[in-house]
Amino acid sequence: MAKLSIGIVGLPNVGKSTLFNALTRKSVAAENFPFCTIDPSVGVVAVPDGRVDKLADFSNSKKRIPAAVEFVDIAGLVKGASEGEGLGNKFLSNIRETDAIAEVVRIFDDNNILHVHGEVDPVKDIEVINLELVLADSETVGKRLGNLERDAKRGVKEAVIEHAVVKKIESALMEGKLANSVDITEEEAKIAKQLNLLTLKPILYVLNKKSGGHNLDELNDGRFEKLIAYLGSLNAKYVVVDANVENELKDLHSDDKIEFRREYGMFDDGVDALIKGGYDLLNLMSYFTTGEDETRAWTITRGSTAPVAGQAIHTDFKEKFIRADVIAWDKLIEVGSYAKAREQGLVRTEGKEYIVKEGDVIEFKI
Repeated sequence: MAKLSIGIVGLPNVGKSTLFNALTRKSVAAENFPFCTIDPSVGVVAVPDGRVDKLADFSNSKKRIPAAVEFVDIAGLVKGASEGEGLGNKFLSNIRETDAIAEVVRIFDDNNILHVHGEVDPVKDIEVINLELVLADSETVGKRLGNLERDAKRGVKEAVIEHAVVKKIESALMEGKLANSVDITEEEAKIAKQLNLLTLKPILYVLNKKSGGHNLDELNDGRFEKLIAYLGSLNAKYVVVDANVENELKDLHSDDKIEFRREYGMFDDGVDALIKGGYDLLNLMSYFTTGEDETRAWTITRGSTAPVAGQAIHTDFKEKFIRADVIAWDKLIEVGSYAKAREQGLVRTEGKEYIVKEGDVIEFKI
């Protein structure tokens, strides 16, 4: 099953732990000072997906199991982390173990919440964090080039190819750019992946507002506009959340949540947007199995063939794959029963080459 693990990173006092609480309902120290989260906390969060409930109701399933995302709350980073400042080495190794990065950026002024640099400048904050990641990657790349040098000079084919890819990444890092900005082929990407670089991981920027606070997108002092232009230059994806409101909402009943949102003027669920954004960032999608026992969403990489998708359930489904019976989830519900769907020819029999589509309901035959 495709794994989705997202590390929540950011400078101290930007709202990381509050956001983590909102995401996971798991209590984490969130005092107003740097390094309050010394060991990363891990929370598993359901991917919001109304289709699971609809299919479970359709099948009268005893259990309903949505897709899940793992969020890791990582200690606040400071300038110099790549040289071991603060909890630098721990911070960097914790990020290395995740699949993607959610970089929390504070976009509100509040005199009661100190900013580690004394002023709120989101672009500067992103540059500080990304530079630390770039410096750590530069060290990794330098070591790898040193190891490749001799074989590359001797003309060993694999070493020559890898050396060229690593050099390409090194020159981007030396310009302060992220490794994921380098234009490389699919084959080169496979080589680069083995380096396990921090800046090769996809990054989703989480712009954290504060209801009732002085939010930069409302102040019109140029800082927010500068931030959006900067994210555009990075070709970056971002979501806007109010971590505090989402944290307060986490234990409320859904009707109360709607009322609470109306009161605060926060109509979008920022946490849902973050979870879905992370899912998209890693090029993941869901297909479903449904029946009386359970309805479940399975996470796979987009473009997976039916046997590869089946592997999410069990390795036998890939190795012993014969065929798959497939129907779109909404068509199944619309028709009212599997029997009717079969009668109307809506259930298709697909072979090994079939590329699974978002929202397919599948029954595997082995």
